[in-house]
Amino acid sequence: MAEIRAFVCGHPVAHSRSPLIHGHWLKELGIDGSYERIDIAPSDIRAFIAGLPGSGFVGGNVTIPHKEAAFETVSRRDGEAEAVGAVNTLWIENGKVCGGNTDAIGFAANLDDRAPGWRERDRALVLGAGGAARAVVHAILSAGYTRVDITNRTRARAQELADLFGARVRAHGNEAVDTLLPAADLVVNTTSLGMDGDVSLPADVAALPDHALVTDIVYVPLETPFLKAASERGLKTVDGLGMLLHQAVPGFERWFGKRPAVTQQLRDLVIADLDAH
Repeated sequence: MAEIRAFVCGHPVAHSRSPLIHGHWLKELGIDGSYERIDIAPSDIRAFIAGLPGSGFVGGNVTIPHKEAAFETVSRRDGEAEAVGAVNTLWIENGKVCGGNTDAIGFAANLDDRAPGWRERDRALVLGAGGAARAVVHAILSAGYTRVDITNRTRARAQELADLFGARVRAHGNEAVDTLLPAADLVVNTTSLGMDGDVSLPADVAALPDHALVTDIVYVPLETPFLKAASERGLKTVDGLGMLLHQAVPGFERWFGKRPAVTQQLRDLVIADLDAH
């Protein structure tokens, strides 16, 4: 049987840890397959996706900045992609390119793994209203939360997101963060604050209730200044690495036919790679 080939495409794509993750699973499960990086300019992404049937690839992942273009280009989208408005996973069915989104699944699975009981909470505060925030809000609402507050530098951007999800979601400017913190059971940072040496905090953890769960979708560094401050205050925290690992599971299963596990060994492998760069 021929080798099964999959990929990740983005621009740039050299930083992607997906080949490390999928390569580990291919080896662990003894599958004759490959997973490669492909750098594709924004002007070429639609043609690349359209040409996938017959290309020798069974599918692949789509990363920044191509998720919205992939959403528009595929022949069929799953419910998760429709809810999130972006495609990060491609596969071929009956000669047609299909698209899904596993970001919300990855976010929820990370919390299921590292903070069991997070679904029993009621009210969430999401900091930031970019593309990642949409997947996070979808995951939180799917978990049964009765209210999600979104704050953003420009309130209009937060309002656009709130309008997509209905009455359980409220939009605010960043000036409302301090007043929302005391009622938050879960706080999610989806902004880039705290990334790559940035020491600024998106919110003051002192105002949070003692039972609050704090998570960040950034995983470089693994412990962001926000998570460090929350941890020092005695709050439960979850880093963003698990979201990256868990969102990779459905695509791997679809392409290679076996469901892989997110293990401590895989986590350690990726952390070692992050530390080396």
